Amino acid sequence: MKIEGKKQIWNDYQKEIAEDHFFYVRSCIRQNFFPGSEKSFLRIMKEELKKDVYENPSHTTCSGIGYHTDIVPFETSMTMVARQFALMTEAGYENFTTSCITSFGLYSEVLNTWEHEPEMEEKAREFLYKATGREFKKPKNVSHASDVIYRFRKEIAEKGKYRLVNKLTGEPIRVVEHIGCHYSKMFPSKGVGGAEYPYVLIGMIEDWGGEVIDYPERRHCCGFGFRQYLVQANRGFSVSCSKKKFDSMEPYQPEMILTNCPGCPMFLDRWQYAISEMEGKTYGPDGTGIPVLTYEELAGLVLGHDPWDLGLQVHQVPVEPLLDKIGISYDPEKKFKAADGSDIGRPEAPVYLKFYPEQA
Repeated sequence: MKIEGKKQIWNDYQKEIAEDHFFYVRSCIRQNFFPGSEKSFLRIMKEELKKDVYENPSHTTCSGIGYHTDIVPFETSMTMVARQFALMTEAGYENFTTSCITSFGLYSEVLNTWEHEPEMEEKAREFLYKATGREFKKPKNVSHASDVIYRFRKEIAEKGKYRLVNKLTGEPIRVVEHIGCHYSKMFPSKGVGGAEYPYVLIGMIEDWGGEVIDYPERRHCCGFGFRQYLVQANRGFSVSCSKKKFDSMEPYQPEMILTNCPGCPMFLDRWQYAISEMEGKTYGPDGTGIPVLTYEELAGLVLGHDPWDLGLQVHQVPVEPLLDKIGISYDPEKKFKAADGSDIGRPEAPVYLKFYPEQA
C-alpha cells in the first residue's frame, strides 16, 4: 500500500477535539474511586495549559449506569442529557467535555439518536421544557477528557519535569494501556483511532517516553461491565475477567497499566488485591503488583505534581516502585497525611500484596 493511502486511512480514524473553552462535567463515581483525578485534570488545564474550563455545580449524573442496567428508560436519560446541554448553553459554551466514559458513550448515543430520529430530539426538548423551563443548543464538539489530554500531550511533554523512562537503565517504562469499552466500542468513530486502533492513550505514552506493550487480551473487558459487578451474584465473573487480563499480560512484564475509564482503574487496581488474598497470586516483580494509573494522574506525574496531591495513596497497588524507577521525588511520610498535616491513618496491609516498603 502507498504511504499516502495509509495516511488517508488513518485520517479516517481521527476526531476533532476543541482547542479551548470547555464545559466540563464530572463523573458520578470516579470521585469516590480516585478522587484526585478530576481535580488534577482541572489543575492541568487551567494552571499548566491556561485553558478556559467551566463546570456548573448544578450538573447531575447523566444516568448512564441506570440506563445500561435497565433501570432508567432512554427517554428519561436523554432528557437528563438535554438538561446538561441546557446548562452548557446557558453558560455560553459549545465544547462539551465529560470525565466519564459511560457518559461519553451516552451523550454520543443520544446525539446519534437525535440525528437519525429527530422526533426523539423534539420529545426531549418537550420533556425538558415541561420539567425545568429550559432550552438548549446541541454542542458543536463533544470530547472525553482523555481526548483533551491527548490533544495537548505534546505541550504536556514540553512542560514536563519527568519522562516515562527508567532513570537507572535509560529504558522506556513498559506500559499496558486499557481503553474503556464505552469509549471505543459503542460509537467507534467518536474516539481517536476507533475500535480497531484506539490511540488516545498510546499517544500519551509514546510522547511521554514510554513503550506500549501488546498482549493477547489487550481489548478484553476490565471486569466492571456493570451487571458483572453491580449484581452481587455475578462478581465472580467480574474478578475472572480481570484475572484473564492479568494472566495474559504477565509474561510481557508491564511496569504500569494506564486507563481512561472511571471503572477500569478501580477494578484493575482492586482486583489485584482481591486475587492476591484469594489465591496468594501477585503480579509484577517482588509481589508489589502492577500499578494502575488514570491518564490525569500520569499527566500530573509527568508535570511534576506531588503524587499524594494526585491521590495516589488511595491506590491498592503501591505506586512507589514506579515512582522510584522514573525518579519522581515524594515524601513517604506524607502519604497518609491530610492537607493540614494531620494523620488520616494507615490502611491494613494485604497478606500477599506488598503495600508498604517494610514488606519488601
